[in-house]
Amino acid sequence: MSLRIHLPSGWVTFVFTDIEGSTRLAQLLGPEYRPVLREHRRLLRDTLAVTDGAELLTEGDSFFLAFPDAAKALTACLTAQRALSTHDWPNEDATPRVRMGLHTGYAEPRDGEYASPEVHRAARVAAAAHGGQVLCSASTARLADPLPSGATLLDLGLHRLRGFDDRERLFQLVAPGLERQFPRPRTADAVAHNLPTQVTSFVGRRAERAELDLLVRRHRLVTVLGAGGAGKTRLAVELASGLVEAYPDGVWFVDIATVTDPGLVAFAIAAVLGLRPEPGRPMLDTLVEYTAARRMLVVLDTCDAQPAACAEVISRLLAGGGGVRVLATSRESFGLPGEVVWRIPPLSVDPQPGRAESDAVALLLDRTAAARGGRPPDWAEVGDLHRVVQRLDGLPLAIELAAARLRVLSAGQLAARLDDVLGALDAGRVDPTPPVEHGWTGNQQDTVDLVAAAAGGTPPSPAHRAVQRSAVERHLTMQATVTWSYRTLGPRASRLLRWLAVFAGPVSLSSVEWLLDDDPLDALSVLVDKSMVLAEPSPAGSTYRMLDPIRAYAARRLAEAGEEQGARDRHVAWSSYALEQAHLGPDGRPVTLSLYALDPLAGELRAALRWCATGGSARAGLRLAGGLDQWWRERGLSREARLWLFRLYGRIAETGERIPEAELAAAYHLHSLHAGADGEFAEELRFSQRAEAAARQAGDVGLLARVLAGRAAPLIDMGQFAEAERVCREVIDWAHEQEVAGDALFAVYLLAELLWRRDALDEAAELLGGARPVEAARPVERGRRSVDMLLGMVALARGDVVAAHEHLLVALRSRMSHGYHGRACDTVSAVAVRCATDHPVTAARLFGAAQATRARLRATPGIYGPYWLEQQSTLRRRIGDAAFDAAYGEGGLLGLEEAAALALSVEHPDLGEGSVRFRPSGTATPRPAGPTRWELGRCEWA
Repeated sequence: MSLRIHLPSGWVTFVFTDIEGSTRLAQLLGPEYRPVLREHRRLLRDTLAVTDGAELLTEGDSFFLAFPDAAKALTACLTAQRALSTHDWPNEDATPRVRMGLHTGYAEPRDGEYASPEVHRAARVAAAAHGGQVLCSASTARLADPLPSGATLLDLGLHRLRGFDDRERLFQLVAPGLERQFPRPRTADAVAHNLPTQVTSFVGRRAERAELDLLVRRHRLVTVLGAGGAGKTRLAVELASGLVEAYPDGVWFVDIATVTDPGLVAFAIAAVLGLRPEPGRPMLDTLVEYTAARRMLVVLDTCDAQPAACAEVISRLLAGGGGVRVLATSRESFGLPGEVVWRIPPLSVDPQPGRAESDAVALLLDRTAAARGGRPPDWAEVGDLHRVVQRLDGLPLAIELAAARLRVLSAGQLAARLDDVLGALDAGRVDPTPPVEHGWTGNQQDTVDLVAAAAGGTPPSPAHRAVQRSAVERHLTMQATVTWSYRTLGPRASRLLRWLAVFAGPVSLSSVEWLLDDDPLDALSVLVDKSMVLAEPSPAGSTYRMLDPIRAYAARRLAEAGEEQGARDRHVAWSSYALEQAHLGPDGRPVTLSLYALDPLAGELRAALRWCATGGSARAGLRLAGGLDQWWRERGLSREARLWLFRLYGRIAETGERIPEAELAAAYHLHSLHAGADGEFAEELRFSQRAEAAARQAGDVGLLARVLAGRAAPLIDMGQFAEAERVCREVIDWAHEQEVAGDALFAVYLLAELLWRRDALDEAAELLGGARPVEAARPVERGRRSVDMLLGMVALARGDVVAAHEHLLVALRSRMSHGYHGRACDTVSAVAVRCATDHPVTAARLFGAAQATRARLRATPGIYGPYWLEQQSTLRRRIGDAAFDAAYGEGGLLGLEEAAALALSVEHPDLGEGSVRFRPSGTATPRPAGPTRWELGRCEWA
């Protein structure tokens, strides 16, 4: 290549290249080295001749070049490496392995050369590379656009270059035709070790650490012996991490479990130390020569995988130099001279003097908290945890596995299963090989295989290469990622994964058992261990859930397996069962309905409704929608409820499924209520009429009473108050005649509201007094305390603040306790009216909070709307616009729970200043007109 006269300036990319091990190659080839060197130079120059690179210096086997463009510099290096690797060299040992380094910086040439620190940085980048490797700095990576076709840059992290105080982020050029696997870069890192990063804390073993530390300091070969799972690896790594400063040439960890051939043990160690094979020389000789003059600690883990080969390598290392020490872990000793064998004891299960917990219990507590997302075990589980470690005899791996099981089971459940220790700990493990003790994985095998192949050792088998290729490809798509795990599942675990896709959220162990009608623990353990199902333990028992991408994958597999109909129908049946159980107490008898019990089921019921509307039974869907009747409205979801009902009607028309008239009447009635809550009054009236027609066709008197009781609602919404009152009276009288008065309770509430509206307070109070026992006898309605709410409104209209306070707070407390948020919003507004006289600022805050909640729930104020506006206007005139707006705005920032707490904290009128309770003796107390608060129906404090 002719030397370019014009050198690039500004942002310049400098390239350094040389042959790795050139001295050794020259000694090996003798007179044949010069032709190889000339051919190497020719290939590089031929490659660079078509680029903009300027050759500044060629000395021996080194090149120094400058490029005006970072992308062209990388392209030139890639082309050169491919030319070198495909050239027909005299023999394999004669192949020069060229390392290349690039760095881009701002530089100006002077007198045909560059005097810039950027040149030195480029040289250090090249010095960090290995033969066949192309490294570049972060600045080159940033400016290299576009990259060569098919090429990428692999981020190798931050490294300290020799002679520079800062750290440089290095990137490796990866492209077809280039090697990918190399030892770590040859940089001057501050800490020389490769000890595995510990993702969990080291617990206990204080005495053992001290004893082993003393042995390692005194002896050159210490072998830690113990059974599988005794904690050998973890203790060795923990000890070695504290000895890094004592070994200036590093502490190096090598996992022999990854070595599949005895001849590759030396290659595995060499790869960790950053050594490459030298042409014509055994790797063990290179290794011994490198370590002879150095002071280092080599930690050889799981040596029982290759005991004879390890013994040979250790013997050669110790004989080659006095600065090398070896800490080995194994299940059997080597029998080498000078070897000190130290057997690791199990963790203590009894507390040591002065300590609250034993090492075994402390480990289980720590790992259980980690397995449960950082949440420590509940105090109620501590006794069961002690039982667990006692049964496991302090074996660390068993304790780790027990903690893993506690992702699936509560401590009590696990303790009860420890009669079969192996069955409890290994439940669901399909891999017959023991787990790696330290719990870490690495990529050392790839490096060892490739180094061995380059040195003439055993190359990777086609099966091994296929596994490596599959391991890379599984990250290309989410489906490939999940498939990678799915293919490792046995039949029971894969079926469970598919069937769990029908659940929308966390489910209990009993729910999974109900779904499968079988004990799922074995298969569920497999899924949790493989992170395909997440377990969330609690003292009450664990729950299980799948991430959405995995659920979608499993649902697809469910359909492909032809199991979707059965699984989803079973889930619908479970949803109906769960809905029924929410209405029952532990004794199986009906309890006051709490909508909070329905909140956790909402996702599951929606999933069940979706199937009913698309592939299942619309009749079952109508039953589910009916079970959520009040929940939809109280959560501001009336529109969603209407949409589900419309979809179910469509499913009926599509399939022709026969629905009994009574069930249609119930669905139409609920639809009417939802439409009214959503402000769709025409739709409300239409479905109310449909419900009446279907109920009359069904011939169910109680059902007809419930439907007719709701006929007044659309009339009220449309402002036809007189007609609504007439309908209510007729329905109530008819229900009494038919002896189904309880089913007409809704008409009683509506009539009371209408009477309150036209100030017929005495009649309203009498009507409500008779309704109280009826309401108390109906579990699905008594939690709302509608009688108390209405009595409170009557008391407000009479000016009886004491009665209003008592009734409204009873209603509010019950409504909040049972999850009736929409109705609680009205009660908060009523309490605001009660506070307007003696707590005006609080009243304004409550008005603001109620309105904000009403807006979030998309709820209409209904018949009370004009009253709330009138009371707010009166309050505004009393305290002034500025004060009202400020307090109203503050209330708007409160959540419903905070607003309810504020309302419940309002002082009882009898305790306030000026209360009749504190009037002087003999002072007459005026009695409000009409019945007293006790005549309005006995107020029950809740």
